[in-house]
Amino acid sequence: METLEHWVSGAVFAGESTRTSPVYNPAEGTVSRDVRLATTADVDTAVQAAKAAFPEWSGASLAKRQGVLFAFRELLNARKAEVAAILTNEHGKVTSDALGEVARGLEVVEWATSIPHLMKGEYSENVSTGVDVYSLRQALGVVGIISPFNFPAMVPLWFFPVAIAAGNTVVLKPSEKDPSAAIWMAKLLKEAGLPDGVFNVVHGDKESVDALLEHPDVASISFVGSTPIAKYIYETASKHGKRVQALGGAKNHMLVLPDADLDLVADSAVNAGFGSAGERCMAISVIVAVEPVADDLIAKIKSRMTGLTVGDGTRGCDMGPLITKEHRDKVASYIDIATKDGATVVVDGRGVKADGGADGFWLGPTLIDRVATSSDVYKHEIFGPVLSIVRVATYEEGVALINSSPYGNGTAIFTNDGGAARRFQREVQVGMIGINVPIPVPVGYYSFGGWKDSLFGDTKAYGPDAIHFFTRQKAITSRWLDPSHGGINLGFPQNG
Repeated sequence: METLEHWVSGAVFAGESTRTSPVYNPAEGTVSRDVRLATTADVDTAVQAAKAAFPEWSGASLAKRQGVLFAFRELLNARKAEVAAILTNEHGKVTSDALGEVARGLEVVEWATSIPHLMKGEYSENVSTGVDVYSLRQALGVVGIISPFNFPAMVPLWFFPVAIAAGNTVVLKPSEKDPSAAIWMAKLLKEAGLPDGVFNVVHGDKESVDALLEHPDVASISFVGSTPIAKYIYETASKHGKRVQALGGAKNHMLVLPDADLDLVADSAVNAGFGSAGERCMAISVIVAVEPVADDLIAKIKSRMTGLTVGDGTRGCDMGPLITKEHRDKVASYIDIATKDGATVVVDGRGVKADGGADGFWLGPTLIDRVATSSDVYKHEIFGPVLSIVRVATYEEGVALINSSPYGNGTAIFTNDGGAARRFQREVQVGMIGINVPIPVPVGYYSFGGWKDSLFGDTKAYGPDAIHFFTRQKAITSRWLDPSHGGINLGFPQNG
């Protein structure tokens, strides 16, 4: 069976490790290949390659860096069907969803091609007599990126185009569950003209993650994943003197007011709750229905769910499998918990008949009504196709419920009342808000990130925050003396 190796200094790198991990086709439930798991020494090899490439790349002109990104953008756009097929094969998401993932990643690549403008500093003339002050931004050095299984292409694309454009070199550690997209993009960057060593990929598990977090030559860490791991990464990398942006988990609520268009709400709830089998940190997992809309809304959602097809993503289905058998079983266990806690299972996805392999990791869309806020079904990030209904009496009760959550990633309100929407966007304690938009992922020139336990570190992903994260600012105070300077003066310098 093929073993997927690392990518270091512009070439395949096997390293010294003998450990591997299976990579599944989740629609078949079979192993498609193995992936090499890096040792600490293997990670060091990649970091040293990136460190060696940094002086030349950071000294390259903005025009050269921009040109490489332009070429990469064109290649990625022309060949996006190739990487989408990889995503479908290893993650399980349907082809249309995989193509959408690539499209959202392309937004950040396109934004990063404006790097000459984005890297501009400031200039103040004559702040004191004959003295000018100006600023400039410079790259950090070697930056580490640790990306999750649910977006094997898009999440790395949130980070490395901006990091590379700013003059940094990169070591990416993709998820070992679906690692092939990272190698595919590495080869595409080389084809686009990126010098060897600027972008490197090491596969692995906790050993390789810890090696990146603790390595003295890694300047920063970017991470997306569950909250416990995000917190660990933030604390460990910060302790080792690194900049960290660690995006954690979510429990995203959709607040539905009585004046909302319930057909729009039902469509949006199904799209946002079950797309990518619910394996999205921006998925809607809780509908907060302000009574008396719940019964009518549930009927509309249920009618739409009956038409959904589940199966192999290459066969034109609406929803694919979950990433692993273990994750499928964990998600399914919450349906039992819901019943035990007194909720009503309106649609049970455990008996789904999927158009795919008999051993695929299948779980159909599931709808649960009257979920108690004390239940683990409500409190935990399930990360699967399970949509909960919580009924409240008022707008105020709904907002209080959302704000009491330890997470603050994304939320949405559905209403035809502009005043209520404006009030919501001000009062809700969440980082990304949709108004009649169920998945409010910002476009590439805004920044992505939540509040509370959904973000550790003070810098979000992509957009303006990325420029601040991947560069350091210098402020220069300059005076060029004319021939008749004022001589020696030992007094404290004053502006004047």
